Amino acid sequence: MSDIPPIVLTFAATDPSGGAGLQADILTIASMGCHPLSIVTAITVQDTSGVDDVQPMDAEWVVDQARTVLEDMPVAAFKIGLLGSVENIAAIAEIVSDYPDIPLVFDPVLASGRGDELANEDMLDALRELLLPQTTILTPNSMEARRLILDEENEKDDPNLNECAKRIIQLGCEYVLITGTHEHTPKVINNLYGERGLVRSDNWPRLPGIYHGSGCTLAAAIAALLANGLPMEEAVREAQEYTWEALKYGFRPGMGQHIPDRLFWARDEDEDEPETRH
Repeated sequence: MSDIPPIVLTFAATDPSGGAGLQADILTIASMGCHPLSIVTAITVQDTSGVDDVQPMDAEWVVDQARTVLEDMPVAAFKIGLLGSVENIAAIAEIVSDYPDIPLVFDPVLASGRGDELANEDMLDALRELLLPQTTILTPNSMEARRLILDEENEKDDPNLNECAKRIIQLGCEYVLITGTHEHTPKVINNLYGERGLVRSDNWPRLPGIYHGSGCTLAAAIAALLANGLPMEEAVREAQEYTWEALKYGFRPGMGQHIPDRLFWARDEDEDEPETRH
């Protein structure tokens, strides 16, 4: 057994509320028994209600951050979140291309939970061309999945999620997990697709409230579990279970959305039930 925990490197933007972004990734990765390395791609002004402003990091700073730690420590998995600019996308694509055997989990953060735009069309084009072909598993929600495969020329197209997954796979990623939080279904249905189609489908009871950072939590958990050596299907299943529990025990510290409790397992078993903690 190695004397160091598996190491996961995350590229993401800061979130001063601690609900999403880099802070969410760090908490989740550590909670799953891994050591997090964190590369700042952008600085945000946000709270639990939404994102007010984004300041992308200079691409050279992103490269220097990543190259420095990659030359120092062995990384077992990459996780990518909000990237901030086309230049950052290109820089990160070049970095991860040097490590083709390391699994890459990509959470395509295109908008905040409130609907604040976080990626323009140029960034979408860069994502499709430079990052998706290197992605081991993409974790969009249903809205992000539809946006990724549509452009201005075919915006009237209305594909179902199976077709979205097929087109995303054709762009080059190995797997895509489309989450169904935004779909009008009695339960949340999350579907994992591969090159041959649907790999597994998981149903989860819908929880009350709106959550800030659920997508970051899920993607970071998958990355950590892959770093721990789990096969893809098992990692996806266990990451969903962890995320659902974190949401179930979520709390509302501010005036906006709930935040997942990523350390729910560390609480005293005699604490109040989740329903009394909201």
